[in-house]
Amino acid sequence: MNATTTPATTYTPRPIHPTTLKQLRITDDAARPCAPYTDTEGGDPLRCCLRPIAPGERVALVAYAPLRRWAAETGATPGAYDEQGPVFIHADDCEGPAAEDTGEYPFARPGALRTLRRYNAEGHIIGGRLLEIPDPATEGFDAAFAEAFADPEVALVHVRAVEYGCFHFEVRRPD
Repeated sequence: MNATTTPATTYTPRPIHPTTLKQLRITDDAARPCAPYTDTEGGDPLRCCLRPIAPGERVALVAYAPLRRWAAETGATPGAYDEQGPVFIHADDCEGPAAEDTGEYPFARPGALRTLRRYNAEGHIIGGRLLEIPDPATEGFDAAFAEAFADPEVALVHVRAVEYGCFHFEVRRPD
């Protein structure tokens, strides 16, 4: 591969679904009302668009329970593995991720630490791993997801920041 070619991601990072965003913009998964504000600095990760906040954007920090939402879709019973945590979203409707595929995973700064939590079809954690994002990041994520999905019991993987435990994105078993 030459230096001008961007590798294509093998797995699809999933943003928060638009229907869920509408609900979170009213009441979050901790039953708190949404409290929008204008971000003056930018840089934090938006889970609705899978990109950093730009200075001046109207956003909200809300509690989000990704496994609970997935379990409601699938009938899984995650029990104690159902957790919620803070995520940034646009305070108003947005376009979601950019239409063009950049061939990169979101929030993939080389050297950053991520934990990849593996869940089975019932929503129970069945393993995980720590990933120090390499350069190139795409190859590192692709290898980590290939390792996870080599286990036929893995239904989905959640990518989280190590520093704050924030949910970044989800990858489901490829069809």
